[in-house]
Amino acid sequence: MTISTINPATEAMLNTYNTMETGTIETLIEDCHRAQQAWQKQPIEERASMLLKIAEQLEINHARYSRLITEEMGKPITQAETEITKCKRCCEHYAQYGPEYLTRQASDSSDSSPYIKSYITYEPIGIVLAIMPWNFPFWQVFRCLIPNLVAGNGLLLKHASNCTGAALAIESLVKEAGLPEDLLRTLIIPPTMVEEIIKHSLVQGVTLTGSVQTGRKVAAAAGASLKKTVMELGGNDPYLILADNSNDSLAKIARYCTQQRMIANGQVCISPKRLIVARELHDRLAEEIQQALGHYVPSDPMSRDCVLGPLARSNLREALHKQVQASIKGGAKCPTGGELPTGTGFYYPATLLTHIPNDTPAYRDELFGPVINIFPADSEAAAIEIANDSPYGLGAGVFTEDLERGELIASRLLQAGSTVVNSRVSSDPSLPFGGIKASGYGRELGAIGTREFTNIKVVRIAQMGSLEYSYSS
Repeated sequence: MTISTINPATEAMLNTYNTMETGTIETLIEDCHRAQQAWQKQPIEERASMLLKIAEQLEINHARYSRLITEEMGKPITQAETEITKCKRCCEHYAQYGPEYLTRQASDSSDSSPYIKSYITYEPIGIVLAIMPWNFPFWQVFRCLIPNLVAGNGLLLKHASNCTGAALAIESLVKEAGLPEDLLRTLIIPPTMVEEIIKHSLVQGVTLTGSVQTGRKVAAAAGASLKKTVMELGGNDPYLILADNSNDSLAKIARYCTQQRMIANGQVCISPKRLIVARELHDRLAEEIQQALGHYVPSDPMSRDCVLGPLARSNLREALHKQVQASIKGGAKCPTGGELPTGTGFYYPATLLTHIPNDTPAYRDELFGPVINIFPADSEAAAIEIANDSPYGLGAGVFTEDLERGELIASRLLQAGSTVVNSRVSSDPSLPFGGIKASGYGRELGAIGTREFTNIKVVRIAQMGSLEYSYSS
C-alpha cells in the first residue's frame, strides 16, 4: 500500500511513500524503546541543552521547512515561516525552563509523621504515540515532542498522511541535532493500524490532535489498554463583542477577527469562528467584516503576497461547502463567498454567514475553513448563553472597553480551556493548552503539559527507628 502527498494549490503529486510492514513496525518500536531507555538516563539539564541543537537545525533549514509546509498543506509561505520560528522558540523555552517544570517538589511532613523527608518526582513513562494533524505540520508535532523529550520520553509519530514529508523531515532534523537516532520515529501506516500500535506493550501513552470522531476511537482503544491519553479535538470558538465598544473599536475588532480567522486558510482550531455581537452593533459589524473579507482573495500560497491559500485536501473543501450550503438552505444569509470555485487547486472563498438558525451546521458544528459566522445577542447574558451553547470548549474571548467586566466573563462565565479579553487565544510554550467538553481533555505545554506523560511519583523516607509493629491475637 502507498501514501501520496499532493500539493493542494496545483493538485500535482509531490511524493509517494510505501506503508510499513508489520515486521518493520515492530523493529522500529523496539529501537525507539532502546533509544528512550538510554535517553532517560541523561541528566535533565543535558536533555534540555540538546533542544538548542534542534533549534539550530530549525534555523539552518528554515526556508526548506517553510516551503515543505506550504507545498504539502497550502498555508501561505509567510505563515509557514512564522510556524517554523515558533517551533524554534519552543525549543529555546524548554531548554531554559524544562528542568524547572520537572524539578522534584518537596513536601513538608506533619509533626506527627514518622517521615523525615517527602517529595514528588516527575519521571518519564517511556514511549508516547503522537497522532498529529496537518494544519500546523511542524508546530503541532513540536508542542508535544519538545516537552516529552525534556521529560525523557521517546516519541512515535503518526502524522497526517498528507504531511508525510514533514514528518520525515522532523525525524531527520532530530537526528541531525545529535539526539539518539531512534528517539523519534515516524510511522508510515494507514489509520486502520493505529489501534495495534496503541496496544503495543512498549507504548505507554497517546496524544492526539484531531477530530472528535477520531478522538473517540483513539481514546476507546487506549482505555481498553489502560494507556494515558491527551486529546485536543478542535473547537468552535466564540468571541463576544459587547455593546460598550465604540465605532472605532468595532472597526478594529472586525479587521482583527477577520485576520485571525483567515490564518492557515481558516483551518485553525482556536480562531474566532463565532462572533456574538450586541444586536445594535450587528449590522455595522457585518458590514465591516464583509469589507475586510474583500482583502482575502485566494492566490498562490508560495507568493509572499498571499493571504489566503487553498484548503489542504479536496475532501475537506467538499465537506466545508456542504456545511455552508446546508446552512444557507436552512435560512442563513451569505453576503459574500459561499460559492465553490472552478479551476485548479482546492481553494475556497472567504465567506460570511449571518442570521444563522440554531439547527444549521454553521450554528452547531465546526466549519474548518475561511468562514466567519456572526450571531446577534439581545443582552450580555444571551451572548454568554449562545457562546456556551456548543459541544466544544477549546477557546473563547470577549471584546469590551470594560476590562473588569471582560475579565469576569472570561474567567468565570465562558466555558473553555483558554479565554482572552481583547485579543485572541493562542498556544504558548509557557502555558498549558487544551479544552473541555468535546474539545478534549489533558493539556500540552507549560509545567502542567510537560508533566502529562510523566510518572508523578511520591517518595517518603523514614528513620529505621520509627518502625512500629505489633502482633494481635
